[in-house]
Amino acid sequence: MRRRGLVLGISALVGFLLTVVWSAEFVDQTVGATIADGILGHSAEDTPIAGAAAGVAFAFTSGLAGTFTACNIAAFGAVAPMLGAVGSRWGRLVQALKPLGWMSLGMVTVAAVYGAVVGAVGTSMPQFSQADSLPGELSGRSVQSMVVFGVIGLAMLYLGLSALGYVKDPFARIAVRFPHAQTVFMGVLIGGFLIGRPYPLFRHLFRDAAESGNLLYGAAAFVLQSLGNIVIMAVLFLAVAAFAGGRVQAWLTSKPGRLAVLTAVTLIVAGVFTFLYWDVRLLARREIIPWYPIAPWAV
Repeated sequence: MRRRGLVLGISALVGFLLTVVWSAEFVDQTVGATIADGILGHSAEDTPIAGAAAGVAFAFTSGLAGTFTACNIAAFGAVAPMLGAVGSRWGRLVQALKPLGWMSLGMVTVAAVYGAVVGAVGTSMPQFSQADSLPGELSGRSVQSMVVFGVIGLAMLYLGLSALGYVKDPFARIAVRFPHAQTVFMGVLIGGFLIGRPYPLFRHLFRDAAESGNLLYGAAAFVLQSLGNIVIMAVLFLAVAAFAGGRVQAWLTSKPGRLAVLTAVTLIVAGVFTFLYWDVRLLARREIIPWYPIAPWAV
């Protein structure tokens, strides 16, 4: 790639600018809570979850309400090059189900394991706490979020750099035997969002699963929330595959390096955003570092 430095620079800049303008309150409350309240017919955050059936409904709905996150978009951008180019619409649809299935496998595995842990010991975990975050201090919840999202952000950034050829592809060897290894790993990253995310609706579900003391309920609730989190993106992905998969694939392969650029851009933007937002901007919000540029509406 002759202009890989330009691709890297622009992608990193876009990721940084997103941290400046991104408003968690707008995404979580104005968008997410409104969607969840409308589907459930009551205040999702303020109404107690009464029983397993209500918990199942809340789990899927809260996941659906939190659809448009940077990690989701990057994950689907990374699997976009796998859109089929076979002749029939049905054939392209079937072919697109394969990467979705492998990505879901990684996501569901992480969600189920973490949900079971929450069901067993969740009341003693940092995410269970409802203590307010104080200026100059990091709560246990904040530390957990910083660690989890820092790792996710750096992992995505590394994959983006490997797509540009700056670093070695970590899946080069294993892909010989397991060609879907990176797709599974992207699912693992999506599932990992549950471990660090302080999204109010998720924390509501987290506390319910923790207080239940039921491993199976915790695992099922977290899996359903993860599935709800990707269902809209999955439908859009399948629609593109069925109705425009051939044209998209032809465009992606018409120039050498275009596939790598698409993959790199989505991963670098999301990786830079995730790391800076959760590990650097968060420190500024807690007044531990003196300053980070934040748009007035994002404060």
